[in-house]
Amino acid sequence: MNVSYKKLWKLLIDRDLKKKDLEEMAGVSHYTMNKLTHGDNVTTDVLGRICKALNVTIDEIMEFIDNNM
Repeated sequence: MNVSYKKLWKLLIDRDLKKKDLEEMAGVSHYTMNKLTHGDNVTTDVLGRICKALNVTIDEIMEFIDNNM
């Protein structure tokens, strides 16, 4: 299974925010944002900080994609 953060990117667009804005709001590094951009795994701590900064739940920013379908 892979992770998709498309929901997060759509949310940022809807709120007129840039990735750099999210970095500052959530206190995450540019490296971590790069990992998210490429769909790589990040820690639950990072996901929690993003959710808190945007006032959303985890299912509003990510989803699991099953490549076997």
